[in-house]
Amino acid sequence: MSHTALARKYRPRRFADVATQEHVSETLRRAVSDARVGHAYLFCGPRGVGKTTLARVLAMALNCEDRDDSGEPCGSCDSCSRIWGGQTALDVVEIDAASNRGVDDARQLRERAMYAPSQEGHYKVYIVDEAHMLTREAWNALLKILEEPPPRVIFVFATTEPQKIQQTAAPILSRCQRFDFRRIGVADIMSRLSIVLEGEGSTAPEEALRTIARKADGGMRDALSLLDQVIALTGGEVTQESVRRVLGLVEAERFLEFMDILASRQHGEVFSFVERLLDEGYDLVEFYHGLVDALRSLLRLSLGGDPPELEGDIRDEFQARVEPFQSADLVRMLSLASELESSGSLRRSANPQILLEMLLLRLSYVDRTVELEELLTSLGGTSPKMDSVAPPPGKSGTGDPDTSGGSSPAPPSQDGESGVPGSATTEHVDSESGESGTLDVGANSDSAGALEDADQGEGAAAGIDLVAPPSQADPTEIADRAETIDQDVSEAATTGLSLSNPVDAWSSLMEKGEGLPPGMRPFLKAAVVSLSEDGALIVELPEGPGLERLREQTVLRTIQSALTVLIGETPEIVVRSMNGASSNTSERITPETVRGDRLRELIQREPLLQRAVEELDLELLD
Repeated sequence: MSHTALARKYRPRRFADVATQEHVSETLRRAVSDARVGHAYLFCGPRGVGKTTLARVLAMALNCEDRDDSGEPCGSCDSCSRIWGGQTALDVVEIDAASNRGVDDARQLRERAMYAPSQEGHYKVYIVDEAHMLTREAWNALLKILEEPPPRVIFVFATTEPQKIQQTAAPILSRCQRFDFRRIGVADIMSRLSIVLEGEGSTAPEEALRTIARKADGGMRDALSLLDQVIALTGGEVTQESVRRVLGLVEAERFLEFMDILASRQHGEVFSFVERLLDEGYDLVEFYHGLVDALRSLLRLSLGGDPPELEGDIRDEFQARVEPFQSADLVRMLSLASELESSGSLRRSANPQILLEMLLLRLSYVDRTVELEELLTSLGGTSPKMDSVAPPPGKSGTGDPDTSGGSSPAPPSQDGESGVPGSATTEHVDSESGESGTLDVGANSDSAGALEDADQGEGAAAGIDLVAPPSQADPTEIADRAETIDQDVSEAATTGLSLSNPVDAWSSLMEKGEGLPPGMRPFLKAAVVSLSEDGALIVELPEGPGLERLREQTVLRTIQSALTVLIGETPEIVVRSMNGASSNTSERITPETVRGDRLRELIQREPLLQRAVEELDLELLD
């Protein structure tokens, strides 16, 4: 006797037997029992999740003479057997749209649908598989009959790519009831495989069934096909070893071996390790997928979790290798490995060995990554997480004018408070010099005194594109808004910003958007802002309308006035073209450019980081 594939032999005969798709099967069953069946359905979802099966069960239920009151077909009568087996049935026609996709095929289907069912009380059901393959002309030929079909005629369209139907024939969607099928969970697949094995007079360990279910990726048909292969290999006995042989999976011991290489920092062993994989006939792509799962399992163990895919001795072996790795390092390793998967370059590459070796080497060097806080602390700087507020240039920590023209911060006491009673003092690392200063932001601070010299500024610096001369701020207006400045300074102490620092003041101004020229905020938020050695605020923008408007004196003075309200004095603004970019050129945004921009932003906040990057050749990962 010829063998019948398990995927066909154990195809469900009832709505209740279709796993995971209860939201579809229950709706259709009730529609049959209540005589509320629609004239056209669109079944969407991944392959092997039950779309064609439910279409056949629906046809069986509509034409079954022994159907029960709940809407379930008997599954054993002559009509049900023919439909379930995909054999010739007068009233149920299955069409493969991949090979019958033209307008002539659609016209033939339309003409056949005009004839009445072969028996009284029956329905004519047309099941069109791979419906997204139909051409636009074919859909147009079906539009009218789908909108007003003959009595007792039902269309069921099944597709894995509904977006193509949306693009090709959007009006079809409004003429059909759409059901979206879900991927089948691992537990449901394992339960179904156990039932199938019981029907075949065989058994399998839970670990082997889980491996098959995970490999099936949500498709029941794929899982049954894989099980069929394993049974054919072993003659009926299903073991974890036989499953691995059929699927070409890499043993867990290989991943444990690689973890030992990582823990011992034997970077050169990576090349020998990959060569051994090739010599033993392993597929490098399969090894890569197994490596991602192994890193994920190790991360879950490090966070106190219990990965269900690890059992018995293998789990103990993984647990024993958790200690050398920090959870943060495992997260970075998993992120690096996932990048290769997202790009899809491993499968497309003519030489995947090189790509895999480079990935494993990067994983072996991930222990050299450090946190920014640790790095800056080791260099003698302060942590970027410290809340900080700096004094206005040329002002002392108490808000009084400094006759020497320099900064004279009040020394902090033992408990971290300033020497001025009733005031709060916070530390700030100057963005240019790295020196610390203090600012009294308590109730005794004198905002009017802090604004006393607001009209002072420096002249133009050499070698710049454009310098905005300091504007003469109205003393009356500044005095009237002193209360607003007090509030902003208090907020800065809470958030860690120093509104006496023009760069921080710029960030605060962009966040609030108050006092900016109309339409300039989007351009200014994209600007690169820094401080020159003489304290001028450098604003860099790419060539374009934003830069042209910023060069207008009225726009510059408006921005200066808004900054004056925040920092207590009028800043000097230098406008520059960013990298000499032309308005006709557009730079492509890549992960490298994003990381570069992020690194420049971090260096701008903490200049000590620049020296660390140069001397230690550091790379920003996340």
